[in-house]
This record gives sequence, structure tokens and C-alpha cells, in this order.
Amino acid sequence: MSRATASPTATAGTAAARPSILYQPRAVWAVAFACVIAFMGIGLVDPILPAIAADLAATPTETEMLFTSYLLVTGLAMFFTSWLSSRIGAKRTLLIGLALIVVFALAAGLSQDVESIIGFRAGWGPGNALFISTALATIVGAAAGGTSSAIILYEAALGLGIAIGPLLGGLLGSISWRGPFFGSATLMAVGFIAIVVLLKTDGPKPAPTRLSAPFRALARPGLGILAAAALFYNIGFFVLLAYTPFALVPLGLGSAVSLGLVFFGWGISLAVTSVWVAPLLTRRMRRSGVLWLVLPLLALDLAAAGLFIGTAVGLVVCVIVGGLLLGVLNTVLTESVMEATDLPRSVASSSYSGVRFLGGAIAPPAATLLADQFTSATPFYAAAASVLVAVLLIVLGRRHLVRADGGVENALDEAEAIGAGDS
Repeated sequence: MSRATASPTATAGTAAARPSILYQPRAVWAVAFACVIAFMGIGLVDPILPAIAADLAATPTETEMLFTSYLLVTGLAMFFTSWLSSRIGAKRTLLIGLALIVVFALAAGLSQDVESIIGFRAGWGPGNALFISTALATIVGAAAGGTSSAIILYEAALGLGIAIGPLLGGLLGSISWRGPFFGSATLMAVGFIAIVVLLKTDGPKPAPTRLSAPFRALARPGLGILAAAALFYNIGFFVLLAYTPFALVPLGLGSAVSLGLVFFGWGISLAVTSVWVAPLLTRRMRRSGVLWLVLPLLALDLAAAGLFIGTAVGLVVCVIVGGLLLGVLNTVLTESVMEATDLPRSVASSSYSGVRFLGGAIAPPAATLLADQFTSATPFYAAAASVLVAVLLIVLGRRHLVRADGGVENALDEAEAIGAGDS
């Protein structure tokens, strides 16, 4: 029987069986709630960067090392999270990660100099790695509605956390630059309690993974290409997030509250497109096609930020537009990675996230150094060029992204439809 005859029945059955993204097991909601809080910790510090530089007599590059030490250690630790979680279970891994964040966030808030804060942010990194990598794999493994629904939920948590973080950080930072660090410690403690209370079980015990598994995973062409593209993409992401506060200070938007409001708008934009726009696009286009379309738009937005470097309104608009584009890219890249290979989710997540965060670690100090050596607009132009490298990698590696585009799944769906019609 032809697929034309069988498909409507199969499609109707699939649609009827597909649960709403809101109907999820309690464990998924527990981890998603903790994700919101964890990602609040990223943006919470953003509005206070100029205040830390001023109060502790630190240079912008020294202050940007708060991001670099955190992201560098996070990225390196990511490669080992699947090895640990496969041995002690997802719940224990999540709790250890959250506990480390609580301890080091509190220590950062009690610091007396920028060097100490940089060190404690580095200690924050392993906790962040243990939590983020394991949380993504846990949600994907336990969520109802398939991988795409799980990743949309994860990215919604990311977007909501990143949106609320700068606003809360700005409000707390208006009192003292220490406030956001103490706020992070408190929120992570709440997340710890939520996991203890709501995540009752780890689910089926996974097979222990080898220590080398995430490194070997990068040899898979599909995953390796996406990870390399994400490294260059993340440079653009973190130039926009970490360097822009310093670019806004000369334009009269240097207060913690002002920066908090700007990046609250950025985070809301990211959350909206993560949840609603990304699924709309991937229903109509291949995932790689969405990347080909949106990555160049991000490069144009970053270049525009360089052009409007002397205009507060123009730069803020570029930040908000950037959030809209980043929301789509975060979701589609994560979906692509989860579908690119037949590897365990935790291994794919660890290897991809490890490379991605290393890109984020490079960007903040490199941006301020470029601004010192050239002009304040140069970091945005460099970020735009980096995003174009990501585009080139996706285009050149397109033949290795068939599985990430759903090619394997579509063939399986067709076989099932034909089989159903013949039976």
C-alpha cells in the first residue's frame, strides 16, 4: 500500500497520542524548576559587572574573568559528568552540583577582592557542569511527548531563568554587588530542596559510561560538527551577554537596575522564541535549514550592534533582537545534538556542552581586550565573524546532519505507516 493511503491514519493516531507539553511527570517539573533557578545564576551577575569593576578597582578584563573562570571550568568538567552520573545516578549528581553552587556563590559574596571572586566562580563551574548536563539528559529521558517537547521545556526553563536573573540581579545589585551572589546561593538552595522533595527516583539505572566516552563522541561527524559550530556561536552569545554591559555604561545605562531591565528584555525575548518560534520553524524546515537562516541574522545583529555602539536605543534594540534569535538557535542546536547520533543522551550532552562552554569562556576577556586595542565596536564585529564561521561549519557539514534533521526518524515513520497499511 502507498504511504498516501496509510499516512493519514498514522498521523491522526500520532496526533491523538501525543500529550501536551504541560502534562509531564513530577520528576520533569522538579528538574525544570531547578533549571530555572540555575540559569538565573548566569544572568544574576551580569548587571553588577561595572559595579564590581568600580568597587574593587578592577579592570573590565579582570571583571570579565568572572565569566571566563566559571565557563572554562564548566566546559572542562562537562566532559566528565556523564561518567559520574552513570555511576551515582542522576539525582545524586544534580544534588552535588547544586550544593557546590551554593557553597561557592556564598563564598564569592563574602570575597574582598576580584581575584577571590574569580577563584570562587571557577569553583562554581563544576557544580554548574554537573547540574546542567545531567538536567538536560534527565528531562529528555523522562519527559512525555518526545525529545522535541523535552528540549522546548528545557529551553523554556533556560529562557525564564535568564530573563528573571538580570532583573533580580539588578534589584539586588542596587543595594550591593554582593547581593546577587547571596541571591544565587539562596536560590540554588531552594532548587536543592526541590530536587530532594520532588525527584523521588533516578529511574532505570543507566549502563556506566567510559571516562573517554564524551571525547570519543566528538569523533562522530554529526556531533563533532554541531559542537564546533556551537563553540563559535557561543562566542557571539557571550559577547552580547558579557561585553554589552560595559558598552552601555558610557551611554548612561550603567546602573545595576538599568542593566537588569535591558537584559530582562533580552531574556524574555529568548524565552518566547525558544518555546514558540523555534518549534514553528522546525515544523516547516529542516533543523539545519533553520540554522542556515537564523545564524546569519545573528551575525547581522551583532554587526549592527557595532554600528550603533554610540546610541543607547540602537544598542538596546540589538540586544533584544539578539535575544529573539538566540532563543531559536539554542533550541534548534540542542534538538539537533540530541538527535544527531545514537549515543546516550548524557554522553551527547556532556561532549557538546563541554565544547560549547569553552567558546563562551573565550569571549568575555577577548572582547574587552579587543575594545582596549581597537574600538568599543570591534568586539561586536569579531563576534559577528565568529558566528559566520559557525554558519560555514553547518553548511560544509550538511551531509553529516541528516540524522539531526530527522532523516532517520522520517524513514522509520514511513516504514511504520506502510506496515500499518499492509497489516
